[in-house]
Amino acid sequence: MANKRYLTAADVAEFMDISIPMAYKIIRKLNDELSAGGYIVVAGRVSRHYFEQKIYGGLGT
Repeated sequence: MANKRYLTAADVAEFMDISIPMAYKIIRKLNDELSAGGYIVVAGRVSRHYFEQKIYGGLGT
């Protein structure tokens, strides 16, 4: 997962030990935040950097 630029729902689900549908909900929420900030997003994928920043609070990334 560390070498991917964008994470899929399967990646998020595995990392967080959650279901695929819940991972899609998290990705949708994060992409909505990015879209509101003027960024281009891809449905069903989320930036690894942004995901880690939101999960870890920006620590260690």
